Amino acid sequence: MEREPGAAGVRRALGRRLEAVLASRSEANAVFDILAVLQSEDQEEIQEAVRTCSRLFGALLERGELFVGQLPSEEMVMTGSRGAARKYKVWMRHRYHSCGNRLGELLGHPSFQVKELALSALMKFVQLEGAHPLEKPKWEGNYLFPRELFKLVVGGLLSPEEDQSLLLSQFREYLDYDDTRYHTMQAAVEAVARVTGQHPEVPPAFWNNTFTLLSAVSLPRQEPTVSSFYVKRTELWDTWKVAHLKEHRKAFQTMWLSFLKHKLPLSLYKKVLLITHDAILPQLAQPTLMIDFLTHACDLGGALSLLALNGLFILIHKHNLEYPDFYRKLYGLLDPSVFHVKYRARFFHLADLFLSSSHLPAYLVAAFAKRLARLALTAPPEALLMVLPFICNLLRRHPACRVLVHRPHGPELDADPYDPGEKDPAQSRALESSLWELQALQRHYHPEVSKAASVINQALSVPEVSIAPLLELTAYEIFERDLKKKGSEPVPLEFIPAQGLLGRPGELCAQHFTLS
Repeated sequence: MEREPGAAGVRRALGRRLEAVLASRSEANAVFDILAVLQSEDQEEIQEAVRTCSRLFGALLERGELFVGQLPSEEMVMTGSRGAARKYKVWMRHRYHSCGNRLGELLGHPSFQVKELALSALMKFVQLEGAHPLEKPKWEGNYLFPRELFKLVVGGLLSPEEDQSLLLSQFREYLDYDDTRYHTMQAAVEAVARVTGQHPEVPPAFWNNTFTLLSAVSLPRQEPTVSSFYVKRTELWDTWKVAHLKEHRKAFQTMWLSFLKHKLPLSLYKKVLLITHDAILPQLAQPTLMIDFLTHACDLGGALSLLALNGLFILIHKHNLEYPDFYRKLYGLLDPSVFHVKYRARFFHLADLFLSSSHLPAYLVAAFAKRLARLALTAPPEALLMVLPFICNLLRRHPACRVLVHRPHGPELDADPYDPGEKDPAQSRALESSLWELQALQRHYHPEVSKAASVINQALSVPEVSIAPLLELTAYEIFERDLKKKGSEPVPLEFIPAQGLLGRPGELCAQHFTLS
């Protein structure tokens, strides 16, 4: 194709080819000129070619000029004795197929503008091909959706080579439709199986792209009265799975389980666990199937164990899961580093939730209170201002544990029966001990810590103290708060006030007279 210089010239040349193809079947070979520009190295030329292909094949789909049915090979049809109209439709269907494949490749183009335009064109074809199917229905009311074309789209989004987060953010708008959301979940399962089968070691980019897509899928909370379809339908059949929330929940469950059964990067484990309790578990058809993933994450230790315990707690309380090691795992997370980790606020928020039940045995609550009190001896002030009210709240909820502060003749430090090295809280003998650590903290150098530790000297108030404002407290905030305090009176700078410049009053005068 002879091109005029510049993007405007390419646009005019493509426009002429487009008009010629749509005006007469004898000009069909001009399609090759249009498709050739899709292979260009110039970004603006590719964009013009994508727009032209979108208009061309969109019009052909609407006019029914593409072959419908199982597509035969091009060579067999061209050498056969079938009519010219059928040959044209088969031939043009092959060109449409080539265009779709190239648009799928352009989803990985370096230019985001090209990727965005290619995605828009492909989704337009999905909508038109769904409304004008290129396959024949097998029975009346048979649900037809361009699955192969749509799998091409999802496969391009879940690239193993590059980060597609920006393009995936553009794709989110299509997930508001019931049909595209349902088929996205199914296509994602196939993409994960294909890529994991092709790569012995799956690139991190693929896992990150997949998580971005999966986490964008959100199901309606209840069965919608009217389904919202991207592919417009004249009527809805009750036999269509895509129209039922129950089937969406099954597809959602299959999608996540097929993703989580693989070995993921540790950074991705954290991202998944952060959304498990509110974005994944409530939407699964059988939430208890997540037990294997959560227990495995819990065994990894550190912040992953903490985040996994949140999901396990939901399964225990809402789905009657039996997990006897839950509180033992939580107890094992209490070590000196818990005051310095990134998820400190989240840890104590969840720990407060886990220990909120009044039905917990006294020995268990006493073990947690004692372990926290022992760790408090070396904790920074900002952590102590949160931990001390936390311990007092435990004593308020469980009166049987108040013996830890009301034991008049508690054990001496060297005779404390509590075993800090014991991993099982039931065997720690915490209930036989006392919280002498809180009495020691009453002499802490920071006055606010000393005041917080002195609360146990009086009867504990019935309402609990909210620790929510204290969870995010930092050393910088404490320092700034102390700087803003204003004393009620001047602070004396000397212990013994000075009586004169060099000594007692009158001494200076006596020395003067002696010298003179």
